[in-house]
Amino acid sequence: MKQIFKLIGGLLLGACIGFIGVTFIIALFTDLSLNTFFEKLQKIELLELIGVMLYSLIAFVLSFALQIILHEGGHLVCGLLTGYRFVSFRIFNWVFIKEKGKLRIKHFSIAGTGGQCLLTPPDKPLKEIPVILYNLGGVAANILTAILALVILLTTETLSYPLELFLIFMCIIGFFLGILNGIPFKMKSISNDATNLCLLLKDETSKQTLVYLLHMNALAQKGMRPKEMPKKYFLLPEKIDYKNSLQINHCMMVTGRMMDEKRWEECRLFLEDLMAHKDDILALFAKETACELLYLSLQTGNEERAKELYTDELSLYIQQHAKGMSSKQRVLCALALYLEKDQIKAQKIYDDLVSNRDQQLMQGEVKMDLDLMEYMLKNKS
Repeated sequence: MKQIFKLIGGLLLGACIGFIGVTFIIALFTDLSLNTFFEKLQKIELLELIGVMLYSLIAFVLSFALQIILHEGGHLVCGLLTGYRFVSFRIFNWVFIKEKGKLRIKHFSIAGTGGQCLLTPPDKPLKEIPVILYNLGGVAANILTAILALVILLTTETLSYPLELFLIFMCIIGFFLGILNGIPFKMKSISNDATNLCLLLKDETSKQTLVYLLHMNALAQKGMRPKEMPKKYFLLPEKIDYKNSLQINHCMMVTGRMMDEKRWEECRLFLEDLMAHKDDILALFAKETACELLYLSLQTGNEERAKELYTDELSLYIQQHAKGMSSKQRVLCALALYLEKDQIKAQKIYDDLVSNRDQQLMQGEVKMDLDLMEYMLKNKS
């Protein structure tokens, strides 16, 4: 039933977008007054009107998807031009990654993002590693294509209606994404490109953190477990800035190593400290912290704390990311084993991950999560 309501809602939203798009064209690019337009609109048959609106929706979706690709492509091109090396390229839930000399497609998603381009930095001293072009490449790609679309609209008189509508959406969405990522501010789930760049230019600690994060992500995608990575990657600053998204992301990687080494209590206390500052950290990291603290609460026998953490909101978040993130499968296995007391269900979750392990993006995390699930199943039975 929920899926039906979502479909209906999407169609209604698409109809509204289409109507606004048509009205925008008339207001800016024709001599027809809006009063005359609405009079003619009343004479149009319903099916014809729906067709126009649906086409507008298609044009909007295509231009939005293309601007997302251009944004991540901008990061990729500018990164490669400044010495970075390719790791993976994600558009929505599809990730392009090079494995054993071949390009493969996997599935992975991060709440609040439409894509992500991950590269590894050049082998240079920290002060010489460039960060401006890599971080602002996406903004530049959106703004430049928006300007190009606007120039074509203003200088070409023989454009067909479909192409004209597509270019208008390319212009609007391009400027929107450019501003959204080009002006420093924190969104609910993530920090944008400009905010990250400000952190990188502000102090070398953030820049060093980014370098470590990029290396850790690359190694995890290649199959290296957290406990196998160089220890220096996991060194945190003496005082954590909980409003610094790069540092909190680094903290989450550190907890991964603690769990991989089965340092349960140390990791639990560290996560409880992060949870105490959840109002300062981004919503995405707050949910990730809650997931891992839920797992550790179950692992260490604190069922009461686990029930406090396992809200409907967190349950939905876990289910939404269970397919592409092995850590969520590990949490579901712990829930089945310790909270639901269902050994068969827990074993099936483990078996499913084993069967689909090659489809996962973070192969190093998969190895760790399978090991932790095996540990749970062995010690619970």
